Amino acid sequence: MKILVDVMGGDNAPSAHIEASVKAVSELDVDIVLIGDENVIKSELSKYGDYRADRISIVHAPEVISNHEEPVKAVKRKKDASVVVAAHMLKNGEGDAMLSMGNTGALLTAALLIVGRIKGIQRPALGAILPTAKGPKLLIDAGANTNCKPENLVQFAMMGDVYMRNIYNIDSPAVGLVSNGEEEGKGDDLTKKTHTRMKDMPFNFIGNIEGRDIMEGNSDVMVCDGFVGNVILKTIEGMGHMIGDMIKDMFSQTIRTKLGALFVMNSIKDFKKKMDYREYGGAPLLGCRRPVIKGHGSSDALAVYCAIKQAKMFVATDVIDGISKKLAACDLTKGAEEDNV
Repeated sequence: MKILVDVMGGDNAPSAHIEASVKAVSELDVDIVLIGDENVIKSELSKYGDYRADRISIVHAPEVISNHEEPVKAVKRKKDASVVVAAHMLKNGEGDAMLSMGNTGALLTAALLIVGRIKGIQRPALGAILPTAKGPKLLIDAGANTNCKPENLVQFAMMGDVYMRNIYNIDSPAVGLVSNGEEEGKGDDLTKKTHTRMKDMPFNFIGNIEGRDIMEGNSDVMVCDGFVGNVILKTIEGMGHMIGDMIKDMFSQTIRTKLGALFVMNSIKDFKKKMDYREYGGAPLLGCRRPVIKGHGSSDALAVYCAIKQAKMFVATDVIDGISKKLAACDLTKGAEEDNV
């Protein structure tokens, strides 16, 4: 299996990406293609004296799309940008999956314009794995689509159902629609219409879920438009940082609290690991013809490594084939060509 890694995107590029790739080829039985400035990549690789050089290759892509550039224009203009080159390689079958920690809009645009959508899918959606009281759960859409129609959200739910079945081996994932109340009549016009349509779909729709249900993990798939999803995602990230800082301050106030920390240190470490976004890899862009993973912009080597592992699982479990089959079963292919960049 060959994973394409855009090494020029993200706050810690390219060092974190290359460190993770060196580890991945020795532990995950994958081949890695590092895409970016060849001289920079070779210089970084030279720091690792003993690595599986036979499983790592380099494709030169000297241009980078920064976070301040307009995605569509940049993707069309910068043909040698690392994310654009990676997308073309994925489309042409020169890799089995790709991942990038760079400009989200650029990745979404490259995936849509170059890699393309699964036939019948109107809009690909980002699925973010959230740590909850009942284990990892999927939030979809986490930021790819801000103006949605009911049929878009129904497709998001269907893709989320397939992802949780294949990746987490859940027989019948509980699908919840994010709203401001559990009652069927709650929510805006989009939520109400989506609720009506979801009731007739061949997946386990449990109805509306409220904000408090998200971190309690009361549904395996949490469905909303990208605007709401991104606000939820960023709020949880902020909450995680706040809780971590509060715990640190609480146990560092006095000698007594410092001694107390020694007795609960293992529990604190376990809690921190469960809440650590790095452990869950990146956000799969569900709905594309080939596997695409969007990593967090601040990803370090651990986060990139987990994203590579996630990409391998994405390919191995045939998520895309599963989505195609589920799409046909749900009869959600009408109007699929109406949405374009």
